[in-house]
Amino acid sequence: MIKKIGANSSYFGNITEAIQTSIHGLKLSIIHLKNALSKRRIGNDSFKKDGYFDPESSMVTLKYPEETLPVPDNGRYKLDLEIDDCIVCDKCAKVCPVDCIEIDPILSQDVIGETSDGTAKRIYAAKFDIDMAKCCFCGLCTYVCPTECLTMTKSYDFSELDMRELTYSFAEMSEEEVTAKKVLFEEAQEKKKAEKLKKDAEQSSKPSTSARPKFSPKVIKKK
Repeated sequence: MIKKIGANSSYFGNITEAIQTSIHGLKLSIIHLKNALSKRRIGNDSFKKDGYFDPESSMVTLKYPEETLPVPDNGRYKLDLEIDDCIVCDKCAKVCPVDCIEIDPILSQDVIGETSDGTAKRIYAAKFDIDMAKCCFCGLCTYVCPTECLTMTKSYDFSELDMRELTYSFAEMSEEEVTAKKVLFEEAQEKKKAEKLKKDAEQSSKPSTSARPKFSPKVIKKK
């Protein structure tokens, strides 16, 4: 007779199998509980020791959030931006494959500041939002950032009940400041446009110069 594998088709067979699997699961739980009580709890600072992730010699579970697993240095988690070092070049938004970065730049006619590495700032950031609900943690935005102001932190526990709360705003300008800077930029553009029209009008009013003499080379026939 072939022994059945998996769920039994008979009524009492199902009951027997349920009891057997429950006893097996209970044995595993008792073994893990015994190990947890007998083994020394390993703290967060000892993750570099050998065998930290070995289930035979360490705890399987932790008292989260009092205790957390160590985060690797090359881990990709929550994005953070140092807005003072941002030159609003828009490269991070352009390279993002899921469009989770939204930037509203306002150009300035003059240099408005300087980053920590000496790069001149000429663009205001009226809006710099990062939607972590869309982020796929590829890290491309951090690679293309010329001033390295956009980084991925080790913060991975930022769950929210409302997905809209996962959009983080880094711009520091008020609505009044944004409006004022936009007005200044539009005025500067109008002034530049008027100067160009004036210059074109002056050039068209000047008398046209005489036509250049025609040059007709003479062909000397060989004798």
